[in-house]
Amino acid sequence: MSLFGSLYVGASGLQTGQNALNTVAHNLSNADTVGYTRQQTLLNDRQYNTLSVNPKAVANQQIGLGVSYADVRQVRDYFLDQTYRRESGRSAFYEVSYNTLTEIETLLGELEGESFSNSLNNLWEAVQELAKQPASSVTQGLLIQRSSQFVEQATNVYGALCNYQDNLNVQLKGEVDKINNYADRLFQLNNDIIRIEAGGIEKANDLRDERNKILDELGKLGNIDYNEDLEGGISVKFEGHILVNRAMPFKIGMDTDPETGFYTPFWLTDAKKVLQEDGTFKYLIDNCKVYDMSRTISTEANTDIGSLKGMLLARGTHRADYTDLQDAKQYNDEVSSSVLMNVMAEFDNLIHNIVSQMNQVLEDAALKEGGTYLRNEDGSILQLFERIGSDEYDANGELIREDLSQGQENTLFTISNLIVNPDLVKEPTKLGFIKMDAKEDYETAQNLQLVFEKAEYTLNPNVTTKTNLVDYYSNIVSQVANTGAVFYSIYSNEQATVDSTEYARQQVVGVSDDEELNNMIKFQNAYNASSRYINVIDEMLEHILNTLGA
Repeated sequence: MSLFGSLYVGASGLQTGQNALNTVAHNLSNADTVGYTRQQTLLNDRQYNTLSVNPKAVANQQIGLGVSYADVRQVRDYFLDQTYRRESGRSAFYEVSYNTLTEIETLLGELEGESFSNSLNNLWEAVQELAKQPASSVTQGLLIQRSSQFVEQATNVYGALCNYQDNLNVQLKGEVDKINNYADRLFQLNNDIIRIEAGGIEKANDLRDERNKILDELGKLGNIDYNEDLEGGISVKFEGHILVNRAMPFKIGMDTDPETGFYTPFWLTDAKKVLQEDGTFKYLIDNCKVYDMSRTISTEANTDIGSLKGMLLARGTHRADYTDLQDAKQYNDEVSSSVLMNVMAEFDNLIHNIVSQMNQVLEDAALKEGGTYLRNEDGSILQLFERIGSDEYDANGELIREDLSQGQENTLFTISNLIVNPDLVKEPTKLGFIKMDAKEDYETAQNLQLVFEKAEYTLNPNVTTKTNLVDYYSNIVSQVANTGAVFYSIYSNEQATVDSTEYARQQVVGVSDDEELNNMIKFQNAYNASSRYINVIDEMLEHILNTLGA
């Protein structure tokens, strides 16, 4: 090789050293950037020129042409990425469940400074006082007063549970919007990365960092799978369905229940669009829902992944009440998996049993021969609790929907339709508790007391231990606390796994200042060596030219 050709060998070293130093500087400047992946410079020998081939020699005589800047690659571990995204999604699922139970426990324990258990205990004390002096206007007034407080506080607690259910519904829509935005951005990043890397010269590493960060966030929202093709485009599946590929992003729609307003996520591209009589379109989503809620939640089947599914399960499908506990199959299929619906049904069941049983005692006393005269002016039986009328009328006063619960038996009492008899609120002494023979009706008052003391109620169809109505509420609270402790334990273990995986991942993708400074010194010395090599060649050329010139 000529001396002039040797200058190009040195120049390749200068150029490669400078590019490598630029990569080191880029790493150091982004050491604290969230989602940044450490970049590594790969150097290759340029092609060798063969000067002679001698079969007897150990090697051919060759001369090198310098060094080339082969690639700047991201340093990532695919297995750790997969593990982190899977476990972070599982941790988010149990975090939602734990946070829901914590909120429920707060609502049950204290609402606006007053605990519901106080109103329940106050009603129980009023019944006990009534059993001592049933004909007393004081004890009768106390019973009505405590009953009103009981109904008011029960309505507040149940209303707060419903509000939290609505809040989860709003959060669920926000999560879906986030997923759709991520799908759009991944599709755009795919195109940008493919365009930049098509020439085989540049690597779109910063765009890849953004794409990896989005995959991390998607992993928290649901169960994802993904793979990258040879051109750099990535295809992502969310809960087994394609979310984005090279062709397009696939959006998730939200079907709204007309009665509850609850959202159900479904795949827009798979849903059939039907034109309705009013000119609007409706999606048929039965076969294209994002989640199959009939599947058992288990780690083995990977059905316990993602905050979106956690919110969907916690929120449930409807406003639960005591009727959801009457059929074991219905309870296990629709209610038991939702921590919020489960508590709503059990809480409403407590109120239903107290109200219906107390009314039943008064009805039995009124129907008993020689019993207490507990009747209204029209001859109907006087009830302590009544249902709220819910007939609906249009602007012209025409009946739109009739409340079919009116006039039916006591078994239809639920928090949503419950009030204390307004006539008794105005005049508590209408209770009387005086028999036909003018004697005090201790028997009926004691039967009211037995309503709270009989141990014949279970929290739900899956619980066999029976309890009385005095302890029923505390059992609900204990159940919430115990379930919350279980979910917290699972969440803590999952979060520990996520943290340890992220620590191991950062050992690979994270920027080490010490390592980068060592690389800086190494490439700086390589750059200086190339510079000195060029100076030597320059001096040799100068010497030859000066000698020949002389």
